[in-house]
Amino acid sequence: MQLKGSCHCGKVRFTVESHEPVPFMRCYCSICRKTAGAGGYAINLGAAVQGMKVKGKRHLRIYRARLPADDGQGTRKSSARRYFCGLCGSALWLWDPTWPDLVHPHASAIDTPLPVPPENVHCMVGSRAPWVRVEGGMDDPRFDEYPDMSLAEWHRDKGLSA
Repeated sequence: MQLKGSCHCGKVRFTVESHEPVPFMRCYCSICRKTAGAGGYAINLGAAVQGMKVKGKRHLRIYRARLPADDGQGTRKSSARRYFCGLCGSALWLWDPTWPDLVHPHASAIDTPLPVPPENVHCMVGSRAPWVRVEGGMDDPRFDEYPDMSLAEWHRDKGLSA
């Protein structure tokens, strides 16, 4: 499915092909919550970086979060790059060189009508802010950290892969 997205002010626009366009995974980690999740979580989609087209690149900015260092001493920069519009601040997508073929657009930046998910998966619930309620269905999977399934695996399991 081709997804079209943009920032709020319209200076950055992008298109990307997604085999996993159903917005299902709500991430409650402090980074997603503070950079893209006014409701206490963000929703990221899966897409192929190859063929991604971006207009307004000069307005893009990148944020790399500070994480605890692996040795427990100080901090290190996350490998993930969170792209946002430098004019209006809209969170647009995440790209990480650890998985160079994938890009993760924020569902909130997508202008194309998206399918309604059969369930929501709640990840990083152990990091949620105390004021955030984990809403959704009673049977929605919830994980204190990351689930043991990928975006692609979840879509295949639900029969939603393109």
